[in-house]
Amino acid sequence: MKVIICGAGQVGWQIARQLSGEKNDVTLVDYNADLVRRATDTLDVQGVVGFASYPDVLEKAGARDADMIIAATHSDEVNMVTCEVAHAIFSVPRKIARLRAQSYLDAIYSDLYRRDHLPIDVVISPEREVAEAALQRLAAPATFDTESFMLGRAQLLGIQLDEDCPVLNTPLRQLNDLFSTLRAIVVGVRREGRLFAPEPGDQLFAEDQIYVFTHSEDVNRTLEIFGKQTRKQERIVIIGGGNVGLGVARALESRTDRVRAKIIEKNRARAERAADSLERTIVLNGDGMDMDILLEASIDRADAVLAVTDDDKTNLLVAVRAKQAGCPMSIALVNDPTLAPLMGPLDIDAYINPRATTVSSILRHIRHGKVRAIYSLGDAEAEMIEAQVLSTSPLAGRLIRDIEFPEGVLVGALMKGEKVVKPTGDTRIEAGDVIALFVMATDVREVERLLQVSIDFF
Repeated sequence: MKVIICGAGQVGWQIARQLSGEKNDVTLVDYNADLVRRATDTLDVQGVVGFASYPDVLEKAGARDADMIIAATHSDEVNMVTCEVAHAIFSVPRKIARLRAQSYLDAIYSDLYRRDHLPIDVVISPEREVAEAALQRLAAPATFDTESFMLGRAQLLGIQLDEDCPVLNTPLRQLNDLFSTLRAIVVGVRREGRLFAPEPGDQLFAEDQIYVFTHSEDVNRTLEIFGKQTRKQERIVIIGGGNVGLGVARALESRTDRVRAKIIEKNRARAERAADSLERTIVLNGDGMDMDILLEASIDRADAVLAVTDDDKTNLLVAVRAKQAGCPMSIALVNDPTLAPLMGPLDIDAYINPRATTVSSILRHIRHGKVRAIYSLGDAEAEMIEAQVLSTSPLAGRLIRDIEFPEGVLVGALMKGEKVVKPTGDTRIEAGDVIALFVMATDVREVERLLQVSIDFF
């Protein structure tokens, strides 16, 4: 597949790395020559320096025979014009744009002009994606990561193992014997910074970060088995009243169960806008770093604090202060992935990486055929892939134990009809089944071969 990616920032670079690693023809376009040079020096991609919306720049990037264009510059207007030019002049079949401004999003999602006049096939809103990720973290407070699969019937849970975890030093195959009715499988383990797919004989140790794929009905039991208490979130303090904080507050207000939320926003005009657009949420104008304003928001009686300002360091420090003040759970928005190792030492319970969230969302739309969902893990080190098994797939009609999966692949679950099934070696995969696979990045191509799908469908 030939792809043009406009914008060589964090999101554009990450998507380029992912797609070029899968042997696609990728060209990166950016007006910043240093960013383009960094990409061409470190990735197997071509680079073009110039403004992405200019027809001559897109021509130089190969738009005339491109299969897809991804407009992910920092400017909404440039992204929209780029898609317009790609459509009108070059007839690029597939166009994806990242848009941030709420005004554009309101118009697009209400179908005021998108269908006939805005040639964008997929709109990605980082703020909406991040707000949804924040809500999922709040829904599973004992996890550092979570994502829904199989129409909400299954969950991927990221769990940090503590010293008091009751199943430490237990081989994974014994967990299946000890909890035979538990519909959950450990599909990934991060140990000392390295993520891998575990073997049945592998044991779990304190400080491991594990990914567990579980039936949604077994989430609480799964958390308890791995030493985590489940608790209901009734009082939330949100630091930052921008699009992300506002999106989370609106979603909390729409819930049937009463959740009491408060927002602390430093910018007065933004705080006033948030207060005007919310009904039950209390908005405080002040600095979330100020302990007095935190106490005014009753941080010591809150169930969770969600720090989602546009500054990573502020989010980290606010999360630490909130925990020191007595808040049992802290979630921080962190753009810089190199800060992730600080979460443990700082006692921050979970973090949200907007880049990974946005990249996962874009990848879901790039994958085609019978691939239904994709979630990127870590720094694009692995993916959780949900796909329907085709009748032509080498998997169809075979027992799991007879399939030679790559070492970096584990089956998390199967959905047969409406029923989610925990896989064993004796489980037979049939055509039409939906399968969830944990896949290390180096094994994506082989998995696509097994599933008989490809990203080269456009």
